[in-house]
Amino acid sequence: MASFTYEALNAQGKPQKGQIDAGTSEEAIQRIKQQGFFPTSVREQKEKKGASGPTEATKKRKKGGGISIGGVSAKNLTTFTRQLSTLQDAGLPLLRSLQILEEQQKPGKLKSVLLDVCDDVEGGTSLSESMAKHPRAFDKLYTKMVAAGEVGGVLDIILQRLADFMEKAQRLKRKVIGALVYPAVVVFVAVGIVMFIMIAIIPKFSEIFKEFGVKMPGLTKFLVDSSQWMAGKMVTGNPAAPTIPGFLWITCLPIIFFILWKVVRTAKPGLAVTDTALLWIPVFGSLIRKTTISRFTRTLGTLINAGVPILEAITITGETCGNYVFEKALRKVHDSIREGESFAGPLRESKTCDSIVVNMIDVGEETGDIDAMLLKIADNYDEEVDVAVGSLVKLIEPMLVLFLGGAVGTIVVAMFLPMISIIEKLSSGGK
Repeated sequence: MASFTYEALNAQGKPQKGQIDAGTSEEAIQRIKQQGFFPTSVREQKEKKGASGPTEATKKRKKGGGISIGGVSAKNLTTFTRQLSTLQDAGLPLLRSLQILEEQQKPGKLKSVLLDVCDDVEGGTSLSESMAKHPRAFDKLYTKMVAAGEVGGVLDIILQRLADFMEKAQRLKRKVIGALVYPAVVVFVAVGIVMFIMIAIIPKFSEIFKEFGVKMPGLTKFLVDSSQWMAGKMVTGNPAAPTIPGFLWITCLPIIFFILWKVVRTAKPGLAVTDTALLWIPVFGSLIRKTTISRFTRTLGTLINAGVPILEAITITGETCGNYVFEKALRKVHDSIREGESFAGPLRESKTCDSIVVNMIDVGEETGDIDAMLLKIADNYDEEVDVAVGSLVKLIEPMLVLFLGGAVGTIVVAMFLPMISIIEKLSSGGK
């Protein structure tokens, strides 16, 4: 008879911890369920290792661990998850699977983390608990799904679903980022060209105008003054006073805005305001909303399908959905379900999702197949994101052409207006 410590949820969804004696882990799980609890973690109590220190194999692994800098990339983590699922499906012991994957990793953060995970698992700690010690590598969503797989004895299947989930999330992210790369490059090049014209070309025209004593039109004078400001020359006031060149302001402005954005979002009121504002940005707001809906429905559907209790799954989804507005709505959904009410009601009241999403969730509740319905919603919104990204690219391209053409055209017109006066003056013999 062995002793097991467990973590579980009671009927109200509140966490419970305790200890129980049983012959096997399966028997321990059954006894916990008989007490009216839903087990989320069950592990056997093992005797502590002696003070003799790490084993020779551990020392060898530690020696090749290298220095880890930065975090674990999503691509590497997805590959590791897929490989671990394959090894578990092939019937290899968990510790041996982890050691194989650790040995084939290149020096870096993931290899260092896997070294610690191997040591913890070898010492009797469950895989989910050992992974939870490294939140920068394995987030809460990851560890909870692994815990559900351990409790249900279907770790290989859960890892496969987790890998599928991560691959789809990365695919969606690549589509959105890929759509924004082209406009960003065009804007960067256009700004660079305009700044070059303002700093290097316009001052030469300005000198010509002064030599001929031509009175500059308002548009030309504004452009010349802007050129002097961009080059760091005083337009008005004390010419000896030091000034910061305008091109530095233009270059540093995005960096300053990014830093301020991050600082504002560190506080909950700032996070609420900025996330709400993002959803109401023309064109981009609709894309952000659809992306968030796809993400939260896929996350929640995957967690429920993996066997994670629905209240805990909603909490995890709210923390990982990436938008405060949706997180707040999911907290209301959590409270509603805990009180025995529906999922769809508070989501409909929050007005964060389209009516079709709420109606599909409502049908999923009625049929008891809410996880499959959530995954269908995610698939549908993935397709909508594809369409929205394509439309966004088609909309941005002509806008960029108009912007660049308008800027260059304005500069050309402003510079040639005084040239007309110079040509007339030369044609009249300088009179």
